[in-house]
Amino acid sequence: MDTPAQDSPVPDAPVRPSPATRVQWGRVGSLVGGQAAVQLGSFALLIAMNWTAVELGGTRAVTVLMLAATVPRALMLIFGGAVADTLGPRFVLLRTTAARVVLLTVGAVVTAGAHSLWPLVVIALIEGILLGLAGPASGVLLPMFARGEQLARANSLYAMVLRVAPILGAPAGAFLITVGELWVALVVGAVSGALWFGCLLHVTHGFVRPEPEPGVSLVKRSGDGFRLLAQNPRLRWMFIAALCLDLAFSWPAEVALPLLVSERGWGVSAVGIVLAAFSVGALGSSAVGAALAHRIPMFVRLVVTGIGLAAGILVMALMPSVTSLTVVAAGVGLLSGLNGPAIVTLYQQSAPEDRMGAAMSTLSLAGIGTAPLSIAVFSSLSLVLGIQTTWLLCGAIAFVSPVAAVMALRQPERVDAVEPAVTESPVPAAV
Repeated sequence: MDTPAQDSPVPDAPVRPSPATRVQWGRVGSLVGGQAAVQLGSFALLIAMNWTAVELGGTRAVTVLMLAATVPRALMLIFGGAVADTLGPRFVLLRTTAARVVLLTVGAVVTAGAHSLWPLVVIALIEGILLGLAGPASGVLLPMFARGEQLARANSLYAMVLRVAPILGAPAGAFLITVGELWVALVVGAVSGALWFGCLLHVTHGFVRPEPEPGVSLVKRSGDGFRLLAQNPRLRWMFIAALCLDLAFSWPAEVALPLLVSERGWGVSAVGIVLAAFSVGALGSSAVGAALAHRIPMFVRLVVTGIGLAAGILVMALMPSVTSLTVVAAGVGLLSGLNGPAIVTLYQQSAPEDRMGAAMSTLSLAGIGTAPLSIAVFSSLSLVLGIQTTWLLCGAIAFVSPVAAVMALRQPERVDAVEPAVTESPVPAAV
């Protein structure tokens, strides 16, 4: 960890990390630990709310609840990056996190005395807005604490948290709703949010607000992410790489896998086994990346793994048994755990720091906005082509990702992306 001399004054102005001090591991640790807490609470709450909706109104109630949670979040991502760039991540994250803690606390009180769907819908709607505003601001933080090749390690460590959260959070939510009621899960979500808030106070300590740009409105800045894609070829190719990979993977994982398993008479347990194998593989390679990503060439982490992912998605549709499908899924997970953080890392390194929030908004849209599109398009095609043929088509589309990654790597690096001018930065972490 970077530790200035104890008798030296803490500077008032932002300090850019020197080449010899690339990572502030203390703040990275607080960021990852806080995300671990809040993500576990969020997944537990998601399971509990969905199960409660099933009991209250069946499939229709779950659909309404999911729309209330996802649509506002996706829409707010468009403005979230502009808000983070304009007001700064500290301003955005502290306020949205505090508001979410209050929301879940009030929700626990309301749901403890009322058994109806409308409180869940209101909670999901407001939470979706808050998470959509906070998402890009969270994506801005890691590039402030880790530079150069060390950013890949930090992103891999962060990815580990995102892999572990659904593995542990889903059964935790099921347990909470089994032994108690929804309000218990809401309290757990509020407590995990409070822990994240405490970590944020440390992570963003010493941040300064960006200088306002005269005559530039928030509405105008909301299009910065798309303008960056138009102006920056490297960002544009990386966006295409992320978009095609998510587009190709969402439908097979969420829709086609259970349909294929049912069609071949393997039993519903096969779905859980295959998804678990993928998660374990991704978790393992994320751990490897956290330790060794800076020693693995970007071409290997981005292009070679991308080719392997595309081939793996393609081959999964042809596997004749649960065992072979599970083995391939584990391999796809291993490659995904290196490829995903590499995409994020190169995207962050290629974006100008004063527009990092806008850049992370568009990258988030490539993931969150792609799943509904993938499901709608390929589900319709599968009615004509069949499940296996449509799955093979998804694998073919996935091969666009490594091609786009090669094109991105061939573009010259922007000078302001290698060593960007810092508009908001933490002071060096004390001992």
